[in-house]
Amino acid sequence: MRTLAPAATGGPRQVVVHVDMDAFYASVEMARHPELRDVPMFVGGSTRGVVLSANYPARRYGITAGMPSSRARRLCPQVAVVHPDHDHYGAVSAGIGEIFDTLTDKVEMASIDEAFIDLTTAMRRLGDDPVTVGEQLRAQVMDEQGVACSVGIGPNKFIAKLASKQAKPDGLRLVRAEDVIAFLHPLPVDAIWGVGEVTAGKLRKLGLETVRDLATTPRGTLQRAMGDNLGAMLFDLAWGRDERSVLARQPAEHSVGSQETFGRDTDDAAIVATEILRMAERTASRMRAQEMVGRTVTLSVRFADFTTITRTGTLKAFTDRTNDIYAEAMRLFGKLHLQRARIRRVGVRMEKLVPKAATYEQPALDEPTHGWSEAEQAVDRAVLRFGPKAVQRARLTRRPVLHAS
Repeated sequence: MRTLAPAATGGPRQVVVHVDMDAFYASVEMARHPELRDVPMFVGGSTRGVVLSANYPARRYGITAGMPSSRARRLCPQVAVVHPDHDHYGAVSAGIGEIFDTLTDKVEMASIDEAFIDLTTAMRRLGDDPVTVGEQLRAQVMDEQGVACSVGIGPNKFIAKLASKQAKPDGLRLVRAEDVIAFLHPLPVDAIWGVGEVTAGKLRKLGLETVRDLATTPRGTLQRAMGDNLGAMLFDLAWGRDERSVLARQPAEHSVGSQETFGRDTDDAAIVATEILRMAERTASRMRAQEMVGRTVTLSVRFADFTTITRTGTLKAFTDRTNDIYAEAMRLFGKLHLQRARIRRVGVRMEKLVPKAATYEQPALDEPTHGWSEAEQAVDRAVLRFGPKAVQRARLTRRPVLHAS
């Protein structure tokens, strides 16, 4: 009987998270149109083209992404069809990415609806339990964006991605380093990253049905059968070995922001002001998580006719405080002199950010020893530990119907 080789060990154990948005385009549309949640629906062309994303009620009829729209309508004649809005999907994806950035700067957006996050060095700050971090991340994405995501956590990108697939829909799966072999080896060969229908067929002709079969086949045998590179890759992945790093984004100019789309266009100045405050608070919290400060505040307002205007102001000093950002955003809003204009979306962004450690803040003579900065840091800690709604300003607890992005 062949003795199984252990998975690669040594060095600090990685904590890699793979986040996969569930039926992303369909989920975004259901967030905008809640009446579509419980009926079969897909995003794509109504008569021509293909299905880009289908919700789970539609999938029960056999409708899947990539299927011709005409076939989808034959499978389910009553299916609702939504034409894609790629600008909106991109905005939602960017908003989700900014949530990830509050955890660490090691974030790789693999596509518009999935990302890898390396939490190895951030776990000391976030806590020792990756499941708690993952569940809070899922809650924050749902709270801010209104869409569900599945999360996989593992010692490398390969295992994390497999774990997120098994967590679908709307779940979380943790695979610890010591559990990799037990998790991996019972899976079919086509579960391995990069093994498609053709490669899986070749492997099955060799009698290799499961990942365990691959792992117990000598590397040289696999290389002779499948080619040097593919054979070596299959052998390593069969033992859970994946040396690829999370490719962190390197933005040319650091900025952080958030925006909200109202469920119904509004001309109520009080509602608009409350949402500007919410966006200022969210933006400031993300800045503090990244230990960045800034002086440039940009307010964006989109009207009912989809016209969008932006206004930018500069603060006297660098800040990461909600009240400072909100005050400037409201000053910019007041300068628009709107007369009952119906507003669809508002956003607040801080641009040209710099590391907080590289700046010096001159305290005011009448400023207390402990003030808003300490209070907001305490709120950040509570939210990190207990979730996005753990502590809120009273004004923000009563919330109108919104769509986040």
